[in-house]
Amino acid sequence: MKKDKLIYGIRPVIEAIRSGKEIDKLLIQKGMGSNRLFELNKLIKDFSIPYQYVPVEKLNRITNQNHQGIICFISPITYQNIENILPYIYEQGKVPLIIILDKITDVRNLGAIARTAECAGVNVIIVPSRGSAQINADAIKTSAGALYTIPVHRSDNLKLTIDFLKKSGVRIVAATEKAKKYYNSVDLTLPTAIILGSEENGISGEYLKISDHLIKIPVFGKIESLNVSVAAGIIIYETIKQRLG
Repeated sequence: MKKDKLIYGIRPVIEAIRSGKEIDKLLIQKGMGSNRLFELNKLIKDFSIPYQYVPVEKLNRITNQNHQGIICFISPITYQNIENILPYIYEQGKVPLIIILDKITDVRNLGAIARTAECAGVNVIIVPSRGSAQINADAIKTSAGALYTIPVHRSDNLKLTIDFLKKSGVRIVAATEKAKKYYNSVDLTLPTAIILGSEENGISGEYLKISDHLIKIPVFGKIESLNVSVAAGIIIYETIKQRLG
């Protein structure tokens, strides 16, 4: 971790948040007294900052400096607000194409998906604020810099974000082996958000229930699933194929 991407100590972290730094993740030592964290807790709530309580041993492994029980990672990108991005896409006369990543934890998969998405003209990538791979130097390198150019929205509540998309005329298409329809049998020329889940757990059941379509990619070999970044590429370019006519 480069020093300029890591801040530790209660006061430095508070000042970083106040100065408008984009916080990727905040680690707080378990068992710290609430009085010491009163001001920080208020900022966490006001700015919807993702945080996690961890053992002091984990903090010590990250830095041997006097961290005072607080370490934060600064995001290398600036996250965008989907409620601002989507109207802008429509105003430009474009048909929205959005990628939603449900707990993709491998930074290389995240980067590879972002690279394909940027090349294909995807309008925005949506990631959850918790349980997802960090957008760090490795993710950016794997994306070939695409994460610097494609808008990324970090959602504190993915279900509410999906509800917002649906109310805004975007159809939700979930890629899952549980689907009965193949990926090329659904009309992707309409405003579409494609949900991709982790290879371990797939897409959360609550998101599958509110999706408009469930689709799958046919697999004929002994290995029952594709790498998620490969699956993303297939479905994204099927969308482009349909839209090019």
